[in-house]
Amino acid sequence: MHVEENFCGGKEEFSTITTDDENDIQTRDETRKKFEELFKFKTEVKWLNVISITLLHMIMLYACFTVEWYKDLRTNIWMFIVSVIGAIGVTAGAHRFWTHRAYKAKWQLRIILLIFYATAGQNNLYDWIRDHRVHHKYTDTNADPHNSNRGFFFSHVGWLMLKKHPDVIRKGRQIDMRDILADPVAMFGYKYFSIIKFIFAFLLPIMVPVYGWNETWSRACKSQIIRYVLSLNGTWSVNSVAHIWGSKPYDASINPTENKYVALIALGEGWHNYHHVFPWDYKTAELNNYIFNFTTMFIDFFAKIGWAYDLKQPSEELVKNVVMKKGNRNLRQSVSHPDSKID
Repeated sequence: MHVEENFCGGKEEFSTITTDDENDIQTRDETRKKFEELFKFKTEVKWLNVISITLLHMIMLYACFTVEWYKDLRTNIWMFIVSVIGAIGVTAGAHRFWTHRAYKAKWQLRIILLIFYATAGQNNLYDWIRDHRVHHKYTDTNADPHNSNRGFFFSHVGWLMLKKHPDVIRKGRQIDMRDILADPVAMFGYKYFSIIKFIFAFLLPIMVPVYGWNETWSRACKSQIIRYVLSLNGTWSVNSVAHIWGSKPYDASINPTENKYVALIALGEGWHNYHHVFPWDYKTAELNNYIFNFTTMFIDFFAKIGWAYDLKQPSEELVKNVVMKKGNRNLRQSVSHPDSKID
């Protein structure tokens, strides 16, 4: 602290500002500006999406309360099987294979992955891959399609109800998609996706129980509506729940977390702190735990028969070095053994 005379002849005390103080002030200013930009940003509501998503959830709730759950367990089992098939299409197909190129797949497996992805009934494969690549490159910024800094609802489903932030559109156009354009299976899926989606996400799942074991059309439709909506929310939870609640043993500075509950319902996609540090790992997790990572078991099976190959994963030494530098080392043991509690 030092004293100087002011222009009126009085004396004022001035604090000596250090380099650390300047850095703190700059950091606070940058944070304040980011939040101001975040909350000042206004975008147009996609009312068609708002109405359709809301109605879909209302119909699902009606189906849950009116469906005869114990009339024929084969229909319930089929509902579960279709859920797993769709989830595998997202996790092993759209995510680990096409988006991150975490492994290579022969054309036979690529066709299976395309059909499985269509069963999930989500966005066009090309759009899904582009948006997810943008998400990883600009995680939790304005360029992230489902920026978790905008809150749980936005990152979960709200981002589908609003027009994209201009940064998302601008950065999305810069994403390299040449590998997808060069993949005939992916491009076939892109060209005919509406037809393929209708057949495998809705038509066949409903027709199989009706013509397979004389299930009623009503119960077949209700069970698949329940399956479809719950599956969507399972995928969305990776963008929301696994970006808010959980531990950060691999990089404590980012939002993505390790969440075993999301890992269970999303077939292994909940080890999200690890995944954002090592996105090229075909397991999206440090260990091969098939209970909490069924997708890894799926890929490993096809690797054994030669349809999946060049499975990528970081060395144990690299993982340890990253944990020592960026992560919460005290939590590494808990995520290495998913049965243990995650804070």
